[in-house]
Amino acid sequence: MQPYTDIEVNNKYIIREFSQNIDPIELMWHRDDEDRVVQVLEVGEGWQFQLDDKLPIALKPNFEIFIKRHEWHRVIKGNDKLLIKIFNG
Repeated sequence: MQPYTDIEVNNKYIIREFSQNIDPIELMWHRDDEDRVVQVLEVGEGWQFQLDDKLPIALKPNFEIFIKRHEWHRVIKGNDKLLIKIFNG
């Protein structure tokens, strides 16, 4: 079971929601098999993003993150929900 819900999926992007009710332990370090650009659509207070060997950064609406293929990263839970758009490759 994933800690998120995919709201919309097509060949260009995925819109993904992280609920305010998820257990923070579910947001694990992971790597993806392709480059990605992530755009923050909606974000509650306290949500953060962290790359391996970097300090966490606060997420804000319209913020974009480039994640290289196989780069370790994670999301840190905040309050309310987090809604993101993920562009593949």
